[in-house]
Amino acid sequence: MHLSQLKKGGVICRRGPDARLVNGVASTYALAMEAIETGEKLSAAVERRGLGQAVNLERLAAEGALDVPVRHPDPAHMFLTGTGLTHLGSASARDAMHAAADTAGMTDSMKMFRMGLEGGKPGPGKEGVQPEWFYKGTGVNAVASGDPLVSPDCALDGGEEPEIAGFYLIGRDCRPFRVGFSLANEFSDHVTERINYLYLAHSKLRPASFGPELLVGELPADIRGVSRVWRDGEVVWEKEFLSGEDNMSHTIGNLEHHHFKYALFCQPGDLHVHMFGTATLSFTDGISCGEGDLFEISAPEFGLPLRNPHRREKKRDTKVMAL
Repeated sequence: MHLSQLKKGGVICRRGPDARLVNGVASTYALAMEAIETGEKLSAAVERRGLGQAVNLERLAAEGALDVPVRHPDPAHMFLTGTGLTHLGSASARDAMHAAADTAGMTDSMKMFRMGLEGGKPGPGKEGVQPEWFYKGTGVNAVASGDPLVSPDCALDGGEEPEIAGFYLIGRDCRPFRVGFSLANEFSDHVTERINYLYLAHSKLRPASFGPELLVGELPADIRGVSRVWRDGEVVWEKEFLSGEDNMSHTIGNLEHHHFKYALFCQPGDLHVHMFGTATLSFTDGISCGEGDLFEISAPEFGLPLRNPHRREKKRDTKVMAL
């Protein structure tokens, strides 16, 4: 089952080729909170409400009518975060960016990656090694498919990162509930990151896009998608990306544990969108993306592709004024 959120209000449920509005609910957030309160699965909440009018999901996506799959009504209570160096092969991409700055031996990126290989998939009931973690921003930075990914005026680069994101809601008892998974473009500034590894936090303070469909249920173990960069109507870069636990050095459960172990991230009603990492970047293949380029990320398990044009922010006056 897949769910999509309309910008104007309303939730679409797709099973196979059939896409219909879910009766009597304005948002996926409200539907998921309702399921938490009633103690039922999200799929059961959809069944209880029933499905109504049929819709053309492809046309709605082309018209820019679909939002991110789940959005909090207050963007300050929606957190965008992620983990890196979690996928087999991800260390080589990161190492290539940082190796020039480290001539003493193994880079910190490779050390972190090896820690994941050795301890990222613990047995049942055991705690695995914690991954690299980063902060992307609040719901202000959550971008729908079709809308532009905007680089700030200070950016040195803007490049795609094809990933899978998990969506989580916090219940009244402070417990996290997984709502589902979607495609994500964890848009980052790789030139800034390459200057110095300690600039990673700066490089991640960028928007990210999600959707347009939410996969409800378990994440497939072997996900094989395609990431593309379009320029002037032509594909200038294309590569397969792999995800799912078969292609990762960490389990999803281990990544979730090390995020939600902090009480800060377990406040009732909050929404968390957590990106799981990637091993595929056009930047490592020498591609420099500019304004007007179009990013496209697709994988069969997630329905419609995620597409976003690249834009650049106009210069703003950031001088701090004294009161």
